[in-house]
Amino acid sequence: MLTQRFAEKNSPAAVVPEIRPSMPWRVVSARVLPEFRLEVEFFDGLRGTVDMRRLIHSPGAGVFARLADSEVFAQAHLVHGAVSWPGELDLAPDAMHAAIAKNGMCVLG
Repeated sequence: MLTQRFAEKNSPAAVVPEIRPSMPWRVVSARVLPEFRLEVEFFDGLRGTVDMRRLIHSPGAGVFARLADSEVFAQAHLVHGAVSWPGELDLAPDAMHAAIAKNGMCVLG
């Protein structure tokens, strides 16, 4: 007969390690700034600004044109390490990380 202590020690939670995202480009925090910009921090501690003004206001903005409404843009949130908005709209965190690592900021568009 197993004791309670043994069962807890060998529970699935104890056997399967906790999942901790380790990709350096995963976004861990994002803050909306004026003029369609974001301040982001990545898993590896890299921080920078993402400037979306040109993209959002360009003729080729496509689905990102919805973000021209500042109230919609302000709804930015994180989903699985990516900056996202309602309607399944998101940014590629790996591309943002690379641009910020190289230039100190990411300018889209």
